Amino acid sequence: MASSSRDNHLNKVCCYSHPEAPLIEDYRAGDMICSECGLVVGDRVIDVGSEWRTFSNEKAGVDPSRVGGPENPLLSGGDLSTMIGPGTGPASFDAFGTAKYQNRRTMSSSDRALIAAFKEISTMADRINLPKTITDRANNLFKQVHDGKNLKGRSNDAKASACLYIACRQEGVPRTFKEICAVSKISKKEIGRCFKLTLKALATSVDLITTADFMSRFCANLDLPNVVQRAATHIARKAVEMDIVPGRSPISVAAAAIYMASQASDNKKTHKEIGDIAGVADVTIRQSYRLMYPHAAELFPEDFNFFTPIEQLPPV
Repeated sequence: MASSSRDNHLNKVCCYSHPEAPLIEDYRAGDMICSECGLVVGDRVIDVGSEWRTFSNEKAGVDPSRVGGPENPLLSGGDLSTMIGPGTGPASFDAFGTAKYQNRRTMSSSDRALIAAFKEISTMADRINLPKTITDRANNLFKQVHDGKNLKGRSNDAKASACLYIACRQEGVPRTFKEICAVSKISKKEIGRCFKLTLKALATSVDLITTADFMSRFCANLDLPNVVQRAATHIARKAVEMDIVPGRSPISVAAAAIYMASQASDNKKTHKEIGDIAGVADVTIRQSYRLMYPHAAELFPEDFNFFTPIEQLPPV
């Protein structure tokens, strides 16, 4: 029993004379001191506290308690390597003039390309107010494409734009190609090509977009009330179910449904106003609306309060 008790005292830091006495940590000196007799039991203790004092009112409440950037698992080595700057004093060089301290690893071209692409994705996402979850998914998609080397010959910016578009679709908040193109340096045609190649390379898929995916955002940007939004959503859904608009894109159908609902309300919007928000040409909205107009009585919800009767709606 005595030997086991002695072994326990050997396995933990304690005072030999007073093994049960609590120890006092002196952070300034890095010592651990026995509270009974003052014996310094351990020295050079690592301080796990902050590197500097912080105050609650500084830096918007951010507490810089540790230094160094966050770990990035998408980069080789987790991006935890340390870059050593060039030496300036005589202590930095040996007798032959060679630098004593050198970088074990300089950043590879692959990591440089990844960092540039991640920055581009983050910039595009910020410009169209996308959350970090979508940015993270787009970064993961780009990493997979980059490591697989499946899209050789395509620019990294085009691949980054395509990955952001796919991430939006997969997260259930789709954006149109025109919206991605507006914040990217790449043409809509090139983003579309990379989109198809990326889906094929990663053997993944995205859900089909519907009119409901864009309705709330388009109506909010047009400052339309909820009554008009609900009516437009109902019109678009019924038009698709009745197969009135075959071959038309969901975006153009949604734009035409918004036009029809707004014309029947006291918040009227023109083709051009809706087209500017939806990224659809006026002619495209007119073509879809022309197909829906003869069936207007069947498309509107039963409880809709008409400001303008169906008979007085514009034919085009």
